[in-house]
Amino acid sequence: MLRIKNINTFYGKVHALKNVSLHLGEGEIVTLIGANGAGKTTILNSISGIIPASTGEIVFRKDAITALSPDKVVQHGISQVPEGRQVFKPLSVEDNLELGAYLRYRSREGKAAIHKDMELVFELFPRLKERRKQLSGTMSGGEQQMLAIGRALMAKPKLLLLDEPSMGLAPLVVQEIFHVLKRLRQENGTTILLVEQNAKAALKLADRGYVLETGKVILEGPADELLENAEVKRAYLGKDKKEIWER
Repeated sequence: MLRIKNINTFYGKVHALKNVSLHLGEGEIVTLIGANGAGKTTILNSISGIIPASTGEIVFRKDAITALSPDKVVQHGISQVPEGRQVFKPLSVEDNLELGAYLRYRSREGKAAIHKDMELVFELFPRLKERRKQLSGTMSGGEQQMLAIGRALMAKPKLLLLDEPSMGLAPLVVQEIFHVLKRLRQENGTTILLVEQNAKAALKLADRGYVLETGKVILEGPADELLENAEVKRAYLGKDKKEIWER
């Protein structure tokens, strides 16, 4: 579904991604793990067109999207849930979800179909339905994360990019969110590229993983093999890290 080939991405003169290549198959969950500053978020932003790659190629379903603007990337079927949630705090839950479908409204898609998808979001996250008229800035961090995911889903993505969905959240909330991600793959066939600080949780959810270090992919493979890899265990799966996810 997605193939990234030898991309190089810069922040000014800082070389953030160095000849990075990776791929996702249809319906896969793939995770990116690595230390802060390894380039995980930059990969998502390069796919989304937020920080375009300077060289290399990104292909989504046979279409080159390397140089596309973020709105065009969304139109191709890719949505990103940013780190830190970034909901529109002065707006209600319902208004945030409506904004997620903005490009669908511009294409004059029927309101009935969009509202049906909003009800599907409410089915995935019942707490959002309870708070549909509440200002999003007054909700808890976990509820805001649910809203950020729901907003991304309103664009009807085929590929969902998630950046640190567990950050700052209680373990039970994270477990609920990970169950929703698993359900999205099982029921909707949604392909997911996941950046996650809890490497053990991410690898238990994912089919495959890539390990990044200073802008390079240094290791890749099936998630269960990475879980047993001695170097991955040493660097990212310390014994003191709580397990919050069971397959």
